[in-house]
This record gives sequence, structure tokens and C-alpha cells, in this order.
Amino acid sequence: MDIDDVYRAEYGRCVATLTRLLGDIGLAEEAVQDAFAVAVQNWDELPPNPGAWIVTTARNRAIDRLRRESTREARHAEALLLHQSDEPEEEVGPVRDDQLRMMFTCCHPALSPLAQTALTLRLLGGLEVGEIARAYLVPEATIAQRIVRAKKKIRDAGIPYKVPDDADLPDRLASVLTVLYLVFNEGYTSTSGELVRTGLCLEAVRLARELASLMPDEPEAIGLLALLLLTEARRPARVGPSGELVLLPDQDRSRWNQDLIAEGHELVRRCLRRNQPGPYQLQAAINAVHTDGPATDWSQVLALYDQLMQFTPTPIVALNRAVAVAEVHGPLLALATIEDLELPGYHLLPATRADLLTRLGRTDEAVAAYDEAISLATNDTEREFLQNRRARLAAP
Repeated sequence: MDIDDVYRAEYGRCVATLTRLLGDIGLAEEAVQDAFAVAVQNWDELPPNPGAWIVTTARNRAIDRLRRESTREARHAEALLLHQSDEPEEEVGPVRDDQLRMMFTCCHPALSPLAQTALTLRLLGGLEVGEIARAYLVPEATIAQRIVRAKKKIRDAGIPYKVPDDADLPDRLASVLTVLYLVFNEGYTSTSGELVRTGLCLEAVRLARELASLMPDEPEAIGLLALLLLTEARRPARVGPSGELVLLPDQDRSRWNQDLIAEGHELVRRCLRRNQPGPYQLQAAINAVHTDGPATDWSQVLALYDQLMQFTPTPIVALNRAVAVAEVHGPLLALATIEDLELPGYHLLPATRADLLTRLGRTDEAVAAYDEAISLATNDTEREFLQNRRARLAAP
């Protein structure tokens, strides 16, 4: 692990902890960034607990900054920080409430849905602006502006840094679920660098457990946890011995985590008994089918995607549904279902089209579609996978 790995693993936790100490998200973020800058200059090797080192350094930097201020509020904050600095140092890793507080603060209904999730992904997940923009398929400038405005609104409106009362939780649940889903997705297929960011996957699963424990009567919270568990169960088999991407049909199922699969299936059954279906529950059910038995029952998957389209008729759901259509009804019908989809910059649309065209024997069109997908892919492992498929297709 190097300092970049520490940044990705600890940034969100450190900002959440400093926000509790400072009561100001913007100041906390600046202090943590300053601490990482100090670490770059001073770390010859990693300290035993890098996260705790960053928190302590960031807190000291914040105190130094407040000492240069002259307002009564600054002196009050400094006194609070100095008092806390005398307390025993708390490990950063196991801190849970701080991150839940951060999620619910950032997902306050006073903020727009995009601002809620973008800010939380930046502060909690440690995702860069480009990674968040990719998740939403929008320009980076749009995300950057929303994050700045959201932090300002939280500060100016005095939005408290806390888990809200029970009556206020449902109003924020949808955004919190979206954030955890996107954090996990970035971990499962990262925007750049290595294919999988294991730490993000595990952190999203942990927080999903916390959320399901906090809101056990919310079927979608249970559904999201089930979805993440069943997806996480397959992660060990998703990368081959040379680091290559391995698609679901080619994965060694003996490498799947059977404990997580059993837990996920039980949660899906709990959701079914409630009979209050929602998007995350349906996605969990789809993944339950994928992990049930030696092979996927594609007819059942297609039926579940048909239900999911009624809840979230988005182009991405339609694209995923097309994969099931191809398995049940053949590639020609599947190709017809995606011809009119618009997903600018999303490499999986031309990649799926390339696969369907290959199966139809339309080689020249498939090569062109692979070229488009390769040009859009930002992850090196995915790009190499697509290049290998194109090379095999174009070979004599």
C-alpha cells in the first residue's frame, strides 16, 4: 500500500471524523487535504495507523488555522478541538457513526438529489469528480459546481451533522441508497486504475449493513444489502490469474463466497415475504438467480428485468435487460431492443452491441462497435478485455 492507496481508503473516514470535530464539512475537507500534503512530504514509510495519523495531523492543522482567526466562533471551536485533543486517540477504521452522520447530512432534502449524491460520493466514498461524473454520465464541470454549491448550502443553512430523527429518515433514504450503490459500483469496476477497489466494495457493504440495522423495516434498505452481498460474493472470481476480466458465464463458481450468497438469498426471501417490491429488491432477486445453482436461469432473469423496467425504465436497465433477451430469444431481438438507446460516453453500450453483432456473424459492424467501446473505456482492464475480443474477431 502506498499513499495513493491510503488516500482512497481513508479519505472519507478522515473527513467524516474531522467534520464531527469541527462541525464544518468544508473546513474538515481542507484540513484532511492539508494533512495528506504533509504526509507526502514526510512519510518515508507508512505509519502503523495511517488514518489516525491523518486525523491527528488534520486536527492540528485546523487548530493552527483557527488560532490565526480572531472571531469568537473560531476561539470557541479552537477550545473544543483542544479539549478533544486531550482525549485518547480513537482508531479511525472502526468509526461507524461518523460516516452515517456524513451520509445523512449530505442527503438533506434541502439539497437537490444530484447534489446530495455527488457530495456524499466525494466526501464519504473519496471518489474524484471525474469518477462521479462517469457514474451519472454528465460533464465533470456540472458535478464540480453541484458539490461546491452543496457544501455552501450546508454551511449557510446550518444543516446539522447528525443522523436525523426516525421521522426524517425516510425522506433521505432514497439518496442514501443511491450513494451506497454508486460507491459499491465504483469499487466493483473502478473508473481508472485497477479493475476492482476492494476497500470501496467492503466499505459500501459495511455501511449497507449499518443502514439496514438502522432501518430494518425498509424493504429497499434490505434489498440493497442483499444486492451488494450477492454481487460482492462473486468478486473473487471476477479477475483471472493475470488480472484479466472474467465475465459471469466464464467465472469459476467454486470461488464465489457461499456465506455471502446464503445471507443474500435469505434477505431476498425476506423481501419477497413483504411483497413491497422496489428497484434494489428486484436487482437483488436478479443476482440471487445468477447465484442459484450451477447455471443462470435466464428466463427468470428476463422476467425480473421486465418488472424492474416498470420501476426504473432507464437506458442502463434496458441495456442490461438486452443481455437476458439475447440468452432467451437470441441476439437479433436483443440488438433491436438497444438500437435506439442513448448513453453518451458509456462504453458498455457499444460493447454489448459488438457482442451481439459478433454472434450474428456481422463481423465488420462488430469490429466498428468494439473500436467505439475501446475509445470510451476508461479502465485499463476493461479496455484490454475489449481489445482482445476485437483482435480475435479481426484475426484471419
